[in-house]
Amino acid sequence: MLESIVQEETTGCGIASVANILGKTYSEIKFIANAMGIHASDKSLWSDTQYVRRMLSSAGVETSKDEIPFESWEALPDLALLSIKHHQEEGKDFWHWVVFKRLNGQPFVLDSANYLSSNVRRDFDAMQPKWYIEIKNA
Repeated sequence: MLESIVQEETTGCGIASVANILGKTYSEIKFIANAMGIHASDKSLWSDTQYVRRMLSSAGVETSKDEIPFESWEALPDLALLSIKHHQEEGKDFWHWVVFKRLNGQPFVLDSANYLSSNVRRDFDAMQPKWYIEIKNA
Protein backbone atom coordinates (compact mmCIF):
# COMPACT_ATOMS: atom_id res chain seq x y z
CA MET A 1 0.00 0.00 0.00
CA LEU A 2 1.21 3.48 -0.85
CA GLU A 3 1.65 5.89 2.00
CA SER A 4 2.63 9.53 2.18
CA ILE A 5 4.49 11.40 4.89
CA VAL A 6 2.14 14.05 6.31
CA GLN A 7 3.55 17.45 7.22
CA GLU A 8 3.55 18.16 10.95
CA GLU A 9 3.66 21.94 10.57
CA THR A 10 1.60 24.30 8.42
CA THR A 11 4.66 25.27 6.39
CA GLY A 12 6.28 21.83 6.41
CA CYS A 13 5.38 20.70 2.88
CA GLY A 14 8.96 21.04 1.62
CA ILE A 15 10.32 18.97 4.50
CA ALA A 16 7.57 16.36 4.03
CA SER A 17 8.19 16.22 0.26
CA VAL A 18 11.90 15.56 0.81
CA ALA A 19 10.94 12.85 3.34
CA ASN A 20 8.62 11.29 0.74
CA ILE A 21 11.39 11.27 -1.88
CA LEU A 22 14.03 9.87 0.48
CA GLY A 23 11.76 7.37 2.26
CA LYS A 24 12.44 8.92 5.68
CA THR A 25 10.16 10.17 8.44
CA TYR A 26 9.15 13.80 8.79
CA SER A 27 11.08 14.13 12.05
CA GLU A 28 14.27 12.66 10.52
CA ILE A 29 14.21 15.21 7.68
CA LYS A 30 13.19 18.04 10.01
CA PHE A 31 16.22 17.27 12.20
CA ILE A 32 18.54 17.35 9.15
CA ALA A 33 16.87 20.51 7.83
CA ASN A 34 17.16 22.31 11.17
CA ALA A 35 20.85 21.39 11.36
CA MET A 36 21.23 23.04 7.93
CA GLY A 37 19.47 26.19 9.18
CA ILE A 38 16.21 25.31 7.41
CA HIS A 39 13.08 25.64 9.56
CA ALA A 40 9.43 25.02 8.67
CA SER A 41 8.55 28.34 10.34
CA ASP A 42 10.47 30.14 7.56
CA LYS A 43 7.83 31.19 5.03
CA SER A 44 10.42 31.31 2.27
CA LEU A 45 10.19 27.50 2.21
CA TRP A 46 7.01 28.17 0.20
CA SER A 47 8.61 30.59 -2.22
CA ASP A 48 12.17 29.49 -2.86
CA THR A 49 13.40 26.22 -4.37
CA GLN A 50 16.91 26.33 -2.87
CA TYR A 51 15.79 24.80 0.45
CA VAL A 52 14.42 21.54 -0.95
CA ARG A 53 17.32 21.39 -3.42
CA ARG A 54 19.84 21.72 -0.55
CA MET A 55 18.12 19.03 1.52
CA LEU A 56 18.03 16.63 -1.44
CA SER A 57 21.59 17.43 -2.46
CA SER A 58 22.84 16.73 1.07
CA ALA A 59 21.36 13.22 0.70
CA GLY A 60 23.15 12.76 -2.64
CA VAL A 61 20.04 13.31 -4.77
CA GLU A 62 20.48 15.21 -8.02
CA THR A 63 17.76 17.53 -9.31
CA SER A 64 17.18 19.38 -12.55
CA LYS A 65 19.04 22.69 -12.55
CA ASP A 66 15.94 24.72 -13.39
CA GLU A 67 12.24 24.60 -12.74
CA ILE A 68 10.58 23.07 -15.80
CA PRO A 69 7.18 24.41 -16.93
CA PHE A 70 4.40 21.86 -16.46
CA GLU A 71 2.90 20.73 -19.76
CA SER A 72 1.06 17.49 -19.00
CA TRP A 73 1.00 14.65 -16.47
CA GLU A 74 2.18 12.25 -19.20
CA ALA A 75 5.26 14.41 -19.90
CA LEU A 76 6.50 14.31 -16.28
CA PRO A 77 9.52 12.18 -15.37
CA ASP A 78 8.92 9.18 -13.07
CA LEU A 79 9.86 11.27 -10.01
CA ALA A 80 9.42 15.03 -9.61
CA LEU A 81 8.73 17.75 -7.09
CA LEU A 82 5.65 19.67 -8.22
CA SER A 83 4.53 23.14 -7.26
CA ILE A 84 0.76 23.49 -6.84
CA LYS A 85 -1.60 26.02 -5.21
CA HIS A 86 0.29 29.00 -6.60
CA HIS A 87 -0.65 32.35 -5.08
CA GLN A 88 0.92 35.69 -4.28
CA GLU A 89 1.37 37.47 -0.98
CA GLU A 90 2.81 40.98 -0.98
CA GLY A 91 4.03 40.49 -4.55
CA LYS A 92 5.90 37.26 -3.77
CA ASP A 93 5.06 33.85 -5.28
CA PHE A 94 4.11 31.03 -2.94
CA TRP A 95 3.14 27.40 -3.56
CA HIS A 96 2.62 24.00 -1.97
CA TRP A 97 5.14 21.20 -2.64
CA VAL A 98 3.95 17.72 -3.64
CA VAL A 99 5.79 14.68 -5.06
CA PHE A 100 4.79 13.10 -8.37
CA LYS A 101 5.70 9.42 -8.78
CA ARG A 102 5.11 6.83 -11.44
CA LEU A 103 5.43 3.21 -10.27
CA ASN A 104 4.86 0.36 -12.73
CA GLY A 105 3.38 2.89 -15.14
CA GLN A 106 0.85 4.11 -12.54
CA PRO A 107 1.01 7.87 -11.77
CA PHE A 108 0.12 9.35 -8.39
CA VAL A 109 0.94 12.33 -6.21
CA LEU A 110 2.09 12.25 -2.58
CA ASP A 111 0.55 15.34 -1.00
CA SER A 112 1.60 15.99 2.60
CA ALA A 113 -1.30 18.33 3.48
CA ASN A 114 -2.74 17.13 6.79
CA TYR A 115 -6.36 18.06 5.93
CA LEU A 116 -6.69 15.56 3.06
CA SER A 117 -8.69 12.35 3.51
CA SER A 118 -6.02 10.57 1.44
CA ASN A 119 -2.48 11.82 0.93
CA VAL A 120 -2.02 9.63 -2.13
CA ARG A 121 -3.79 11.59 -4.85
CA ARG A 122 -4.94 10.69 -8.33
CA ASP A 123 -7.27 13.67 -8.86
CA PHE A 124 -4.90 15.18 -11.41
CA ASP A 125 -7.35 17.75 -12.80
CA ALA A 126 -7.71 19.35 -9.35
CA MET A 127 -4.00 20.04 -8.77
CA GLN A 128 -2.96 22.38 -11.62
CA PRO A 129 0.85 22.38 -11.25
CA LYS A 130 2.77 25.36 -12.57
CA TRP A 131 6.24 23.78 -12.85
CA TYR A 132 8.35 20.93 -11.54
CA ILE A 133 11.85 19.92 -10.53
CA GLU A 134 13.00 16.57 -11.88
CA ILE A 135 14.49 14.19 -9.31
CA LYS A 136 17.22 12.32 -11.14
CA ASN A 137 18.71 9.66 -8.89
CA ALA A 138 16.70 9.08 -5.73
